[in-house]
Amino acid sequence: MQNAEAVFSSLPYIGRGIPMTLIITTITLAFGALIGLPLALARVYGNRFWAGLVNTVVQTIRSIPLIVIIFIAFSVLSDLQLPAFVAACLSLAIRSSAYQSELFRGAIQSIGPGQMMAARALGFTRIRAIFHIIIPQALRLAIPSWSNEAAVVLKDSSLAFAVGVLEMMRRADYVRARTGNAILTYALVGIIYFLMTFITNRLLDQLDRRLSVPMEGS
Repeated sequence: MQNAEAVFSSLPYIGRGIPMTLIITTITLAFGALIGLPLALARVYGNRFWAGLVNTVVQTIRSIPLIVIIFIAFSVLSDLQLPAFVAACLSLAIRSSAYQSELFRGAIQSIGPGQMMAARALGFTRIRAIFHIIIPQALRLAIPSWSNEAAVVLKDSSLAFAVGVLEMMRRADYVRARTGNAILTYALVGIIYFLMTFITNRLLDQLDRRLSVPMEGS
């Protein structure tokens, strides 16, 4: 009972790790998108060489466990005197970019070829058509899949504790070591992650409904 009380009294301390968790998640999703979208465009519109190269890179990244990527990045960046926070964000962004490139590729390919043909008929160059016609539609269509990726990245951000980043999981581990009550500590952290994931998905669902249109063009 005393250990349980100590765990509950430590909830504010654990909660102070939530901003760091959200910062890592936000940075990861943003940079993952900035890298993933060009990769998707290369796979859809690039020549055989670039499409094949990007596909190989994406499949390689997806096949490596995230914790391995984190430890590699941490080992390299620590030699450059960069903090563990940077290594964690970089690792998560690289991994997320591979998955985001897949969801962006699917969204781009779901847009009918008539969109590109109509844009070209109106005098758009291929590049202008991609950036002004295809990408805006693809980004909207990708929101449901991107919502799933956001949930995955939010949960994967907990792996940053492995390199010492003081996010929610690292704080929970300190509480576990101090109280000796691992089950209750990690159960409470699991509930917090569930609530954060639930709220994130609901917000993105609302965004998807707000940006949806009655009928998709072909």
